[in-house]
Amino acid sequence: MLSKPKYKICKRLGSGVYEKCQTEKFALSEARVKKTFKRRRNLSDYGRQLLEKQKVRFTYGVTEKQLRKYVANALATKDPATELYKELETRLDNTVYRLGFAPTRRAARQMVSHGHVIVNGKRMTVPSHIVKKGDALGVREASKDKTLFVGNSETITAHTAPKWLTVDSKKLSASVKSIPEFVAAEVGFDMPVVFEFYNR
Repeated sequence: MLSKPKYKICKRLGSGVYEKCQTEKFALSEARVKKTFKRRRNLSDYGRQLLEKQKVRFTYGVTEKQLRKYVANALATKDPATELYKELETRLDNTVYRLGFAPTRRAARQMVSHGHVIVNGKRMTVPSHIVKKGDALGVREASKDKTLFVGNSETITAHTAPKWLTVDSKKLSASVKSIPEFVAAEVGFDMPVVFEFYNR
């Protein structure tokens, strides 16, 4: 069930923000609302920038301080949009979610925090840890027989991981084979607008 605050966030920022918004029920609800109410007036530049920034923040589940740091690091490089996308995508919690080990990024973050995930053979409890090319990831042996994984084995097996990751769903192990590629048309965020917000 989607909590009221999350539902309101999804209505404001779009269904891509939370996985639970990406359902037929939510889409039908949005369609009914659009028929009933007129579209709101055009946003100001600040409003547009704020919405785009919030969309990125809520999608990846990062704090304002964390996102500001990622943006600052990205702006110091030659290709800020690619760098920001890479930093967000290679967070350990997001990587676990992309592997299909967790149904949502929030669940993946909790999974990491509780020590169920190992990186290069070592137990990792920091969701913001950045994984690198060549890193080996997996579920800790002592955690594999927990309901968290056994009960979701079919979903994990059916999940298709992105090209930059290789995964063995039966062994609950994976590796980072490359850096995630930034394709503006496929990302769903307007990164330049996010940089505009922080450059005000």
